[in-house]
Amino acid sequence: MTPPNGSTATPPTAPTPAPPAAPPAPGARSWLREHSEIGVGALLLALGILVLTDALTMHVEITQRGPVGPKTVPIVVGIGLVVVAVLLTLDVLRGGRGEAEGGEDIDLSEPADWRTVLLLAGVFLGNAVLIGPLGFPISGALLFWGSAYALGSRHPDRDPLIAAGLSLVTYFVFDNLLGVPLPGGPLMGVL
Repeated sequence: MTPPNGSTATPPTAPTPAPPAAPPAPGARSWLREHSEIGVGALLLALGILVLTDALTMHVEITQRGPVGPKTVPIVVGIGLVVVAVLLTLDVLRGGRGEAEGGEDIDLSEPADWRTVLLLAGVFLGNAVLIGPLGFPISGALLFWGSAYALGSRHPDRDPLIAAGLSLVTYFVFDNLLGVPLPGGPLMGVL
């Protein structure tokens, strides 16, 4: 039997199944994980606002100002930080993602090396405590030697000599060539 319009009828078929349900909407945690670079943008924005606030509230005597003035560089840096924060956040919200460097050989599944981090923190804190009483040449040598040890160098005959040399060169460059006074400590009369 043919329908009145001349086309052939198709036999009835089984109803089509409903399409599968859409996956649940991602939660706030997964959205933040996918857009973690926004945290860097927020940090840069906060830092830029802090720099701008400090620069704009800086009290400067009229006699201290030259053609540029001491507020210029902090204002330029603060504006730059705010602009970079806004551009980074816009890029992330538009789907931009930071790419891992091709040369990085880091296994993110491995836990952090807290021993090295704590050793380095101790070396830096020790330098901050010892720089006053011992002076920079001695505390700097301990800083360089301790940092090398914390990062894996195990040459007890060579490392202290290199650390002492680096410390003395750094002291002379800053104190004599750049005019930045560093504490000499007990070696002040000798150096």
